[in-house]
Amino acid sequence: MQHQRLYGWLILVGSVCGSTPIWADTPQQLLDGYKAQAQAESPDFKAFDPQRGEQFFNKTHANDWSCATCHTSNPAAMGKHDKTAKSIDPLAPSANAERFTNPKKVEKWFKRNCNDVLERTCTSLEKGDVLTYLLSIQ
Repeated sequence: MQHQRLYGWLILVGSVCGSTPIWADTPQQLLDGYKAQAQAESPDFKAFDPQRGEQFFNKTHANDWSCATCHTSNPAAMGKHDKTAKSIDPLAPSANAERFTNPKKVEKWFKRNCNDVLERTCTSLEKGDVLTYLLSIQ
């Protein structure tokens, strides 16, 4: 019982203080971490929205790029980097079961891609909305 309580506190502290819990191994666990962060950042936070995530994913931001520029408007399909032409595996977990299972990789790519596309870091609300959208793709 004490271990469960300690584990719960570690998840909460890791989610609020860190970028993501390092032990998340499913997209849902990662999403739970983003939810805790979003709640800590905004008391008005209610829930992630797949429609808002889809709009964000397809919207052209800085540098005339969107997430879909490289990942395509169908994230269940193969993508291709706009500048390097390097192939990108499908982003949707339904098409690529390994997506969003390694928190370090997820944060690395969110950091890099958000800086490329937005010229800033993504908020936990944006990450959660996009992940919720990607999880809704069948």
